[in-house]
This record gives sequence, structure tokens and C-alpha cells, in this order.
Amino acid sequence: MRVVNVNVQGKKYAPSAPYLVGREKLREFAHAVKATNPINLDVFAAQAAGYDDIVAAPTFGVVIQERSLATVLSDPEADIDFSRVVHGDQRFIHERPIVAGDELTGELEVASVKSLGGHSMVTFETKIFDASKKLVCTAISTLVVRGDE
Repeated sequence: MRVVNVNVQGKKYAPSAPYLVGREKLREFAHAVKATNPINLDVFAAQAAGYDDIVAAPTFGVVIQERSLATVLSDPEADIDFSRVVHGDQRFIHERPIVAGDELTGELEVASVKSLGGHSMVTFETKIFDASKKLVCTAISTLVVRGDE
């Protein structure tokens, strides 16, 4: 039976390369997730609400986390076969909204690795920081890695 290496629990990975949050990317993401709040689409609405620029939909942090996840998924020590992965859960804890113009990096830690009925449940916690190293958001996701048939 193939399971994820439990020894990666607690492992922290190097920060992802900086990601400059673009206005059009935020609009595209908002459309994709059916966000209709004007602050997610219109600069003037966002500014009228007190923001410098367009505000990201609350789940946009997944874009940054995905970049961090690529590092752990390619780590031979973790031994995660992506072809066997099913997304189990996703949560976000926001310190402040992400806005266009933010330059963000993600720092991922493998929060837990658990076996359940021949499968592995791996929870990742990615701290997302702005250019001044202030925490913006924590993205927490759980992936289910199916065991061998």
C-alpha cells in the first residue's frame, strides 16, 4: 500500500517567488468564481469603499497557495503521486483583503499527514505575506491521496 511519507509532517518549504497581483487577474478570477461584488471588478467602487484598488474575491489566495503546493508536490521526500490526489477541503483566514498591486509570497508547511482507510490526508498551511512581510492570509487545504487499488 502506498501512502504519503509521514516524515514530511511539519516540514516547511522555501517561500514561493513573488507574485504581483494584477487588476485583470482579479477581474478574471472574480468572473470565474461568480463574484458580483463591485469592489472585485471596478476600481472606482473599490476606492469608494476605502481600498487602493480592486479587491480580490476571498478565495483568490488559492492562486498563491497553488504556487507553494507545486514545490511540495514535486518533493521526492513527500512522495505524493498527484495523479491520485483529490481535493478535500479549502479554508482561508484573512488578515486583510488582497488587492491589485500586492506582491505576495507563500510559505507552505505540511501541517499534518494522516492515514485513513488506505488513503492519506495531507493538510497544508500556506502563510501568504506581502512585500513588507506582513501576513495577509493563511490558506489551509487538505488533499486526499488515494492509496493503491
